[in-house]
Amino acid sequence: MKKIYLAFGIHNHQPVGNFDFVFNDAYHRAYLPFLELLEKHPQIRIAQHYSGILLEWIQQHKPDFIPRLQKLVQSGQVEMMTGGYYEPILAVIPYEDKIGQIQKLTRFLEQHTGYSPQGMWLAERIWEPHLPKPCVEAGVKYVILDDSHFKNAGLKEEQLSGYYVTEEEGASLYLFPISEKLRYTIPFQPVEETLNYLQEVASNTPDTLVVFADDGEKFGIWPNTYEHCYQKGWLEEFFQALEENSQWIEMIHFSEALEKIKPLGRIYLPTASYREMMEWAMPTKAIHEYEKFESILKEHNLFDRYKVFVRGGFWRNFMAKYPESNNMHKKMLYLSRRLKSLQQKFGDSEMYQQARDHIWAGQCNCPYWHGVFGGLYLNHLRYATYNHFIQAEILIDQMEHKNADFLESTCLDFDNDGFQEVLLRNQTLNLYFSPEQGGSLFELDFKPRAINLLDTLTRREESYHKKILQLQSQKSTATEGKIASIHDLVVAKETGLERYLHYDWYRRTSLLDHFLAPDTTLKAFYQSNYQEAGKFINYPYEFAIEKKPDNLSLKLWRRGKIWHKNQFLPVYLEKRISINALDSILNINYILKNLSEIPVDLLFGVEFDFALLAGDAPDRYYQFPGHKLNEANLRSMGEIKGATTAILVDEWLKIRITLELEQQANFWRFPIETISQSEMGFERVYQSSVIFPHWRFQLPAGNVWKTNLVLKIEAL
Repeated sequence: MKKIYLAFGIHNHQPVGNFDFVFNDAYHRAYLPFLELLEKHPQIRIAQHYSGILLEWIQQHKPDFIPRLQKLVQSGQVEMMTGGYYEPILAVIPYEDKIGQIQKLTRFLEQHTGYSPQGMWLAERIWEPHLPKPCVEAGVKYVILDDSHFKNAGLKEEQLSGYYVTEEEGASLYLFPISEKLRYTIPFQPVEETLNYLQEVASNTPDTLVVFADDGEKFGIWPNTYEHCYQKGWLEEFFQALEENSQWIEMIHFSEALEKIKPLGRIYLPTASYREMMEWAMPTKAIHEYEKFESILKEHNLFDRYKVFVRGGFWRNFMAKYPESNNMHKKMLYLSRRLKSLQQKFGDSEMYQQARDHIWAGQCNCPYWHGVFGGLYLNHLRYATYNHFIQAEILIDQMEHKNADFLESTCLDFDNDGFQEVLLRNQTLNLYFSPEQGGSLFELDFKPRAINLLDTLTRREESYHKKILQLQSQKSTATEGKIASIHDLVVAKETGLERYLHYDWYRRTSLLDHFLAPDTTLKAFYQSNYQEAGKFINYPYEFAIEKKPDNLSLKLWRRGKIWHKNQFLPVYLEKRISINALDSILNINYILKNLSEIPVDLLFGVEFDFALLAGDAPDRYYQFPGHKLNEANLRSMGEIKGATTAILVDEWLKIRITLELEQQANFWRFPIETISQSEMGFERVYQSSVIFPHWRFQLPAGNVWKTNLVLKIEAL
């Protein structure tokens, strides 16, 4: 029988900030049983990649694991791969961080396994043409990518039995194409299907190389795979089949392939990732059209032949699709610039190294995007990202100010949208304002607890939301010897999710100035299904910064319009936010002036969105002094009339947020909950709690209405 080489790679990773029980479950359901099977089958030679985050957890909690892995490395059975230590999207982090993160993981592997890796796992296989140079400078010889990357460059299936070489500015890097066919048969189809495919390749192109590489979590963590791979023995059967057919399937390390097999040629790949990722990166409406086009191709039996030309989008557009993702990314770049400016003076200091490592940890890719995994929608992952960034900023502040009190403002295009944002900072707070977007406050960092209190997520339509309505007719796709891939599962983790599919027409931030129609109800406002009478939300404000020795204030104002009795009337709104150097208190002063010649009836309110991670936990709750709540948890919804104070308490994070009003107001409160998909199915995720104090009053022609608010944040 004609012979082929099989290079087999496994990538294992858990996000920064993931729950300890998730790490533990993944260890016992995937990482450990896979290692145990490798120990039983010494002929199975594979490459393995573990992210630095996962290795740190294993080292701390399962100290026997890495020595066992080291034995497999020393015996030549396992080849280790490096990568970005914290699993960043390498293409979108600063150049020096690309190299630094790779070298950090390489050093860990050299120290703990005795192996100097030659190859690298590229997070989410997000490829951009500039990557060869930093990879080579970090000591990398080869990278593993999807075969779709190569097909997008014009290659055919029969041209992918091997590997290629590329370069950037003369830095050469070898590229191995992963077989998409094997990604879908292993471990989801019967073992014979994989063997039949390998036989077909061997017959057509003997003595060539076939590559499989994919997530280790698909062997035990993905739905039904633990039972399938271990309890029912699929993985044992697969390893035995490879051993029994070793006369024509030779398992080979990637590094050995570089020595034994010549490259197929030179290639320059376009920007790409695996096919599903490129679909997820597109806007929702574009995904609907993409899916329709795919269906048309399948109906005419053209999909397999022409799917390479149905490319989808580009990973960076997640930062256009989700402003919240962009916010994290641009905060990372902002902090990286500040830290780099201190390198000459502090570069060798422990404080500098710690700040850099916190920034690197915040570069972990998982909360920056969303597809079949929860990703961006998981508030605990975003919390961890901001937590690391704010810890880095605290260290940067100390290097810049030597622990002295400070009060600073900065005007810059923080989020790279073409407009100026305003940043106010003191030792305990960061306040980030967008004058262009309604004079809104889009980030509020409380440094003593290293948390962004406004880290919420806007409710948006996702392409898969239509599937929720189809769940009743969903049938299991599992048949004998097969299980469904996570890309095919349609499962809900609770019933009635369609009742929570509400979509916001503006980004959920804070200090949002609403003028509502007089008949607006709490339910309509919660559902974002109401009439906004003012032209202030999403409209530009003018601004001015005023600095005094002990006080810093931002004045924002707009001459807008209010819809009143079938006509637009001019109204002036001004708000001034002041902080001092010593505490974490915001003084907020509002002025409204009726610029028209007739009196206007107003329902005016200010929206705050506070993100405290858990909506149902008993140690996180509301308080309205003088008022009794039937439900006090942060997921509760209701109205409090005639109140002057609202309090949110988080005993777990040890934070209290107090909003005090000069004038009594009616308070609406409700949760922001999103419906997103994860590998376990559709789920409802608590994102934040909206507090909306509002007032009804008539403002005569030419008259002024004023009020003051105080927002106080305390560490408990």
